[in-house]
Amino acid sequence: MARAFILLMDSFGIGGAPDADSFGDTGSNTLGHIAEQCDLGNADKEGTRQGPLHLPNMERLGLGHAAFQSTGNYPQGFNPQTKAIGLHGAASEISQGKDTPSGHWEIAGVPVTFDWGYFPNKTPCFESSLLDDIIKVGELPGALGLCHASGTDIIARYGLEHMKSGKPIIYTSADSVIQIAAHEQTFGLNRLIDLCEKIRVLVDPYNIGRVIARPFVGDTPDTFMRTGNRRDFSVLPPASTLLDKVKEAGREMIAIGKIADIYAHQGPTQVIKASGHDDLFQRTLEQVEKAPEGALTFTNFVDFDSLYGHRRDVIGYAAALEQFDRKLPDLISILKDDDLVVITADHGCDPTWPGTDHTRENVPILAFGPKITAQNIGTRECFADIGQSIASFLAVGTLETGKSFL
Repeated sequence: MARAFILLMDSFGIGGAPDADSFGDTGSNTLGHIAEQCDLGNADKEGTRQGPLHLPNMERLGLGHAAFQSTGNYPQGFNPQTKAIGLHGAASEISQGKDTPSGHWEIAGVPVTFDWGYFPNKTPCFESSLLDDIIKVGELPGALGLCHASGTDIIARYGLEHMKSGKPIIYTSADSVIQIAAHEQTFGLNRLIDLCEKIRVLVDPYNIGRVIARPFVGDTPDTFMRTGNRRDFSVLPPASTLLDKVKEAGREMIAIGKIADIYAHQGPTQVIKASGHDDLFQRTLEQVEKAPEGALTFTNFVDFDSLYGHRRDVIGYAAALEQFDRKLPDLISILKDDDLVVITADHGCDPTWPGTDHTRENVPILAFGPKITAQNIGTRECFADIGQSIASFLAVGTLETGKSFL
């Protein structure tokens, strides 16, 4: 019986979507601009990553052709004559936002057709009544931040005051999100998780997509570091997703990393926690070896987005891409005859783009397996084509949205 694996490279866009202008993102291109900067010879401070972007395995899977499908150009260093060994193409998003839940839900067959709620880009960005309620339910002495910010920057700015005062750092971004950062020791991890669960209820009337617990450790701004104990509290998808279909069919739906949080734990039958790309890839390899027949394994590689995209670290992003690419042969070598692997993304986060927010981009579709033949599947009109294709491949029913490319 067939098995399927989704490797989601969080934020790995391949060029501006048709409606990028509506989001102020015309010209954004995560892959293309990273390749350009690498071709210019830019290196990290230690000089450990230099030279043109080198992704030979994804190039053989059709990444260059997918990028050409999206933009009409091949990224710097990609050979137009490369013969792809799998299905390859691009997909455009129809959901209203360019955030993580919208992209993931649409991939799983449920586009977001409503408008999320957002907090204004001013300080304080939260209504006084909401802030009062948060302080009350959390029995807090107050709160710090209360603005749009990068997570690492705001921890460096307020971390010491937070540790002395006991006031959590509460902030947001251009996404539909409220984030709460707190020190694992001085504030307490369990207390932070409990606070976020209470805030989840408080922000439901505001139609906020996610409440994110952002625990960190360290003693000084130079040593503060976010940990792998992050938790996302999302609203439930409004309809049955691919994950639900797999579970309802009596199959195993194995969620690795933050996938379970993104779908509000609706659908997964197994949840595997992992932090960092090495750990995430290793947990994925383990499932390629042992996942039962008919299973779907879904992994989110979040560091592309959180460590490199949002922080506008071009060379760090390039190095992470190359590291991911080098691991692919290990996965390909242990696939079973009836397996399908899909590499894709949920939005863009061009590290050369102004600001620190996501970018509205097309995403790649690289689908391969021992019995999958090479084919250009063009630019799909909806991310849901991915979920519909996997649902068809696993024979778990039909999703409400999407057209199969298999």
